[in-house]
Amino acid sequence: MANTSTRTLRLLSLLQSHRYWPGTELADRLGVSVRTLRRDVDRLRELGYPVEAQRGVDGGYQLAAGAALPPLVIDDDEAVALAVGLHTAAESAVEGIAESSVRVLAKVVQVMPTRLRRRVEALRAMTVPAGWGSPARAGVDPGVLTTLALACRDSEQLRLGYTAADGRRTDRQVEPHRLVCLQRRWYLVAYDLTRHDWRSFRVDRLTVSEATGAPFRPRILPAADAAEFIRAGIGNLPRLYRVAALVYAPAATVGERIGRWSTVEEVDAEHCRVRMTTDSLDWAALALGALGAEFRVLEPAELLDQLRDWAARFDRAVQG
Repeated sequence: MANTSTRTLRLLSLLQSHRYWPGTELADRLGVSVRTLRRDVDRLRELGYPVEAQRGVDGGYQLAAGAALPPLVIDDDEAVALAVGLHTAAESAVEGIAESSVRVLAKVVQVMPTRLRRRVEALRAMTVPAGWGSPARAGVDPGVLTTLALACRDSEQLRLGYTAADGRRTDRQVEPHRLVCLQRRWYLVAYDLTRHDWRSFRVDRLTVSEATGAPFRPRILPAADAAEFIRAGIGNLPRLYRVAALVYAPAATVGERIGRWSTVEEVDAEHCRVRMTTDSLDWAALALGALGAEFRVLEPAELLDQLRDWAARFDRAVQG
């Protein structure tokens, strides 16, 4: 979503959280000039939000007392972009971002029109967190994402057109289960009624022909969750690394820092074993380095080479 739209949402949140904001203070909170703030306030007014202004040196802004706020005016693509962005931020490794993102998402969803709220909430509920990684690549139609999410939530069969890696296109009828964002791509996990087995589909390679309207009873997925099912299916790709390290710190401490993106196993009171699956050794090096504790890499050997390269560059930086 554009920076202007994001800033407008934040401005609305700030105005809702305080009775009155001095103009200069509000501009500082948004990181913009007073002139830009005035334009953002005008945009809110155009959307129907009753923002009152007090002129003068000590002037400021506030929402009109007792005014009923209209629904948030954004289109379908913006709603999906907002939900995906805040959902991703809620899985962030940045301290404080996760809790704030959950609060913002809850506030924004409340003021969305009912139709958009239903689609956004379905996307949020039917997306399985897959752990730490890079943001999803562009190229996925937001409308397709929400259609898939609604079908997953409502247990409704779908007819799909799917293009394989070799370019062959096939028509499938599936029972959609969950969406997963993994290794910068979106996947649909579904039971394929054409192949009579569980399958994963890259969302950027499929088209939703139609929702059949036929309900189905959800089947038991042969994996711990949809993210694990996807990982098992792409586990042989050369860019996927399974990382294990012995960390010289208590499991509870390590779990608080990177437990969301890895498996932490206690060895004894002062040591633990960390395991993670990633397509980027940079992410693994960053996670282990951020622990602030001694560690020893158990696998893979490529991570050792990565750390040696990092260490040499850091050493040159210190020397310089």
